[in-house]
Amino acid sequence: MATCSTCGNETDRPLELAYDGRTGKYDSFECAIHDLAERCAHCDCTIIGHPVYTGGAAYCCEHCSGIS
Repeated sequence: MATCSTCGNETDRPLELAYDGRTGKYDSFECAIHDLAERCAHCDCTIIGHPVYTGGAAYCCEHCSGIS
């Protein structure tokens, strides 16, 4: 059994992921996304798709990045 790094649930089939120097064990893709995905520098939402990079920061959309 393993403990999910995000929610603490016990699971017998964990996803073991490593990304950008961080590692974790997760009971679902949802927990992995919430732990490993970038956050928007403006609204702080979890960026699941392709981020917009401006000035070294990641944004969820052009509106938040200020380029639209």
